[in-house]
Amino acid sequence: MALKILEKCINCGACEPECPVNAISEGDEIFIIDPDACVECEGYFDEPQCQAVCPVQEDDDPCIVKL
Repeated sequence: MALKILEKCINCGACEPECPVNAISEGDEIFIIDPDACVECEGYFDEPQCQAVCPVQEDDDPCIVKL
């Protein structure tokens, strides 16, 4: 289980401090999620916090998706 940030990321950085396991970091062009570290916030929150705060995250065209 893991999430992935797509190329539509605007590099705002809102998601990075929300990750309880520090799986999000700044990549060369967009933020990235380490799939080996991502727990989709299970055990911490009811929903993935990166998705909750992402300003580009829309139900019909998400920026952060499940792998």
